[in-house]
Amino acid sequence: MLKNKIHKFKKFDDYILLDINSGAVHIVDEMIFDIMDTFDGKNDLEVVANLKNKYSVDDLNEALGELHELINEKLLFAPNINIPPTFADSGIVKSLCLMVAQDCNLRCKYCFGDGGSYGGKRAIMTEEIGKKAVDFIIDHSKNRRHCEIDFFGGEPLINFKTVKAVTEYVRQREAETNKIFKLTLTTNGMLLDDDKIKWLNENNISLVLSLDGRKEIHDSMRPDSTGHGSYDRALKNFLKLIESRNGENYYLRGTYTKNNLDFTNDVLDLNDKGFDILSVEPVVLKDNPLGFTENDLDRINEEYDRLTAAYLDRQRIGKGFFFFHFNVDLSNGPCVAKRLSGCGAGHEYFAVDVNGDLYPCHQFVGREKYKLGDILNGVDDPKNLTNYFRQSHVLNKPKCKECWARFFCSGGCHANADLFNDDIRKPYEIGCEIQKKRLECAIYIQAVMNEN
Repeated sequence: MLKNKIHKFKKFDDYILLDINSGAVHIVDEMIFDIMDTFDGKNDLEVVANLKNKYSVDDLNEALGELHELINEKLLFAPNINIPPTFADSGIVKSLCLMVAQDCNLRCKYCFGDGGSYGGKRAIMTEEIGKKAVDFIIDHSKNRRHCEIDFFGGEPLINFKTVKAVTEYVRQREAETNKIFKLTLTTNGMLLDDDKIKWLNENNISLVLSLDGRKEIHDSMRPDSTGHGSYDRALKNFLKLIESRNGENYYLRGTYTKNNLDFTNDVLDLNDKGFDILSVEPVVLKDNPLGFTENDLDRINEEYDRLTAAYLDRQRIGKGFFFFHFNVDLSNGPCVAKRLSGCGAGHEYFAVDVNGDLYPCHQFVGREKYKLGDILNGVDDPKNLTNYFRQSHVLNKPKCKECWARFFCSGGCHANADLFNDDIRKPYEIGCEIQKKRLECAIYIQAVMNEN
């Protein structure tokens, strides 16, 4: 078997074969599963010799014939993906994250942004800075028509005035430049009220909602600034919100820590409460008791299997839901550039802090060595970090080049790699292991659902 071409695994009673370069997934029988331990596309006689005591020669030859058909169709041992020529060009800015409030009304125990302050003073973005950021993305998106702006924090609704002003300015500039902007806002829900919900709906703002699952889990992780739980208020406001937009144009995101490794219960609880578009994701913490170690991986893997079974059970009885990490495209998938480089942080995507300073993404805000200029003067990058980010795709990361998951995870999160290894090209390995497990579950789910 060519390990850098093929990944195979067993899930429950099914045998799964993934062709890494094409993304083709095949549900196979045990015989083909065994054949793939040896088969390289040219050694049929060796395969038959190795397995003739377990399977009949005729069956082996028939199976090998089917595998050769897949090879001819480029669905097995597909050609390597090469670096596209666009990576040699200068990038264009497609998306900005506006840190409209580096302050928060919650004190989440796992917050990577130090309670919203990102290691600095609590502050909010002025309307002027927000509008200049809009001008920056328009000026640097070149001929690209579709752009994105995310309102982020802290809690962006603390600074609703700037959110509204920037949105109004975006609509004005769209008309002037023929650009089309998608606007998204991430909120903990505590400040949502009827007026804000009405305005968010009228202005077609996509929403990311933060809720961690069961009440006891959420309240233990996401207290307010006085130490009280935030679940009841957030849940009430979120349910009102999604009802007002007919369950559309939102995405609910939770976080699990070492304290709730039974996170399947949190996913199902969120679904039972009425949320059909959701994820619950692993916390990333260094030197923190809520974070994960290698000793937690077996338990996490076991739980993803449990979640997979529960997810499929709900699909079968007509109560299915969209779970972000189980949504992989096994037919077409993203373009080659996206499969190689992922989110585009540091060259296509930037975060703008409250002062107008530019960082590779929201998680890098406050890491001063990654400051990349500002929206008034543009990128100031004497160390050529933007190019380093642009070239930090899976084919340039030693541990990613041979990994079977490379074209699904796109090399993982740069910020997490920097946090743990001080180098964006050295992935956070526990995160890699969790990601690979989730991907096996996702691939299995999609393959089974496509077959039925």
